[in-house]
Amino acid sequence: MSARVYICDKPDYEKLKKLMEYDPYVDTSLSSEQIKNLSGDKYANIIFARQSYVIKDGALMGMDAGKYYLYLKATEDFFHDAEPKLFKEVPSCRRADAETEKKVIAIVEEDESKGNYGIGLILGG
Repeated sequence: MSARVYICDKPDYEKLKKLMEYDPYVDTSLSSEQIKNLSGDKYANIIFARQSYVIKDGALMGMDAGKYYLYLKATEDFFHDAEPKLFKEVPSCRRADAETEKKVIAIVEEDESKGNYGIGLILGG
């Protein structure tokens, strides 16, 4: 698995959040027939909610305050099919440059590490 970072303009935050959280297989508004039809739809089966992701506010990371940064960890095969869907659904979204990507990945991994450490303390580890 590898991690990538994408940049999204603040006005598109709700679109990004909705896309990341949506899983059609747990959508109670879909009929059983609609769910059955999903299995043959490659585009519908690109489900970001089943990947590891974090959306960070640029201002809270000391970066561009007008942007959100999407950290997404998945397989290369997933990225191959998912990027076109991401760019279509969230018009302002684009892949971050290498330097920005490295910085955001470091921030997210540090946050995860701190979280795991805290849980270890709570559980007596």
